[in-house]
Amino acid sequence: MKKKLFTSKIKTLLVAAVALAIVTTVIAAVAGGTTLGENVVGTLLQPLRSGVAAIDRQATRIYNYIFSYEALEAENAELKRQILEMQADVRTAQELQRENLRLEQLLKLADQHEDYSFEPAYIISWDASSWRSSFTIGKGTNHGLETGMCAITENGQVVGLITDVGTNWATVTTILDNGLEISASIAASGYTGVVQGTYQSEDTRLLRMTYLANDALLKNGDQVVTTGSTQYPKGLLLGYITNVSMDETGVAKFASLQASCDLEDLEQVFVITDYENN
Repeated sequence: MKKKLFTSKIKTLLVAAVALAIVTTVIAAVAGGTTLGENVVGTLLQPLRSGVAAIDRQATRIYNYIFSYEALEAENAELKRQILEMQADVRTAQELQRENLRLEQLLKLADQHEDYSFEPAYIISWDASSWRSSFTIGKGTNHGLETGMCAITENGQVVGLITDVGTNWATVTTILDNGLEISASIAASGYTGVVQGTYQSEDTRLLRMTYLANDALLKNGDQVVTTGSTQYPKGLLLGYITNVSMDETGVAKFASLQASCDLEDLEQVFVITDYENN
């Protein structure tokens, strides 16, 4: 009984609400000058219009988001390009700065040896088959280079010798290779001998000075320089003595040397194309 009474009340309220809506619509139509049908249709379409407007606003927001994202993506790509360009400029500036420092040092060496003629060249590749045994530079016969020419650093440290040459390239065999033998002397005492690389024979990164006098007095840290020849000018720095020993026979003395040039960081050499052999 109570359930039926409650249901009846709900129906009555719904009917009253619909009637009120109709009356409100009629009054609004009369007051606004629209027909009853137009106002009813407008009232019924209002939710649809609101939904369409909401969809339109959402679509506009999505479009604006996509457009903004594409604009940001393009801006990000442009910024990355600019960063890469700036990084390249920085690398170039750093390379030029290092080259200028090397040239300043070379100028000092040239002032000391006015008879030297130099040809600067950058290393373009290292020999992959052996550790720092040889490398290729980006100049050759088109710049006056020939086999047998000596390559040094800007500080007058011997790097090696040109052993092969092409039109626009040359191979430099470094002093670490045991294929090179260089007449040398101890700068402090004048003792002479022959410096040879030990890489191929002993797989080390040291030089070895042989044919030393048995009574030669040597000490660690002594500088070893070239004595002068048709390939190497006199007084170029080869290395520093690190150890003195007797060879396997026990009758000949030799010295181990640390090469003066740092092959690890080497990027440019200076080929001596001409000098006075005194």
